[in-house]
Amino acid sequence: MRKVLIMGAAGRDFHNFNVFFRNNPRFKVICFTATQIPNIENRKYPRELADKGYPRGIPIFSEKQLTYLVKKYAIDIVVFSYSDISHNYVMHKASESIAAGADFWLLGPTSSMLKSKRKVVSICAARTGAGKSQTTRRIAQLLSNYGVEFSVIRHPMPYGNLKKQIVQKFSTLKDLDKYNCTIEEREEYEPHIRRKTTVFAGVDYRLILKNAEKISDVIIWDGGNNDLPFYKPDLHIVVVDPFRVGDENTYHPGEANIRLADVIVINKIDTAPYKNVKVLRDTIKRLNSHASVIEAASPTYVDKPGLIRGKRVVVVEDGPTLTHGGMAFGAGIVTAKRLKAKKIINPRRYSVGSIKNAYSKYPHIGNLIPALGYGKTQIRELQRSINNTPADSIVMATPVDLRKFMKLKKPAVRVSYELVEKRGPKFEDILKKYLKI
Repeated sequence: MRKVLIMGAAGRDFHNFNVFFRNNPRFKVICFTATQIPNIENRKYPRELADKGYPRGIPIFSEKQLTYLVKKYAIDIVVFSYSDISHNYVMHKASESIAAGADFWLLGPTSSMLKSKRKVVSICAARTGAGKSQTTRRIAQLLSNYGVEFSVIRHPMPYGNLKKQIVQKFSTLKDLDKYNCTIEEREEYEPHIRRKTTVFAGVDYRLILKNAEKISDVIIWDGGNNDLPFYKPDLHIVVVDPFRVGDENTYHPGEANIRLADVIVINKIDTAPYKNVKVLRDTIKRLNSHASVIEAASPTYVDKPGLIRGKRVVVVEDGPTLTHGGMAFGAGIVTAKRLKAKKIINPRRYSVGSIKNAYSKYPHIGNLIPALGYGKTQIRELQRSINNTPADSIVMATPVDLRKFMKLKKPAVRVSYELVEKRGPKFEDILKKYLKI
């Protein structure tokens, strides 16, 4: 029996354990490590999920302890199990693991994808923030137009009590409160719920699939970061970002997604430099010449443009896109410039706590506030950071309305965005081809 350490970030790591290592007599998972997301280490993967081979559960440590843990427990295999990571970083962790005495593994589709009884459409990406969410909404709208029974299964975000998150079903906004969802979770689930779409998420994606199959003829896999889908897709759609040219073949597992894709969406062509779009076309042709390529825009919509024009504004953008996603700006900055804000205030000196720390950890972030909210303390720090910034109004480019769970002292404008296909095949035709609808 070989001793295993699984490196993760509360998502792919648990899935790999459940699908490949749980009840596998050849392996014993000694521990997980955690990174990327705050406050997810120093807890246990519970015995209720780990099964009878782990009566005390499985401890979760900080990734900073990797070498120490490999040596202490004489680990045989380190399994890298999280996403949106540069190839360079992955190989540094491989080198660290090997030097400590372990083998270094990556699990591919055969070892980690589950087969559904239903048709599966997966929406993934080359990087976080490329435009998966609006692409997923576009596919959901088309399936709804066709009268197809479907549900969305979202990539995991189990940052709380894992025993209470084994299978989660979100059909109403009250379900968000029922499961004490973080801002990141609300950003992903709420837009679907408002469109009368049921969303499943949680920890055990075999059980989640069984529940979704009961009410669906088609499953939409709504991917997180740039991870691979957990289910074997009948149609695999991958979104790439012309603002981060070069990342599509230097990040894991984004490059693998592109090589596996049936359809590749070059998003944001309405705002990105044309030369970047051209480079992406060439890279896609080299990596996957068989994929259909759609060029799309993500135009922004503003509910109160008068709160931007000629005003001093503070911009709040989607958090993960800016942190480990590596973007310096998002739709809020683009919109503030387009509508000629008088000034975009730099919020750094006014930010507090973990929001202030984010600028040190991710120095590429521009003059904006990342909407981080992984717990009550961080939400309070986000609220204080926004309120402290001397501005006339708030440009809120987050998928969820932050005003619902924090008290903001300035008027706010909401920025939303949807996917619009511009060039190439249409999703209507692609769905009919792959799903036979």
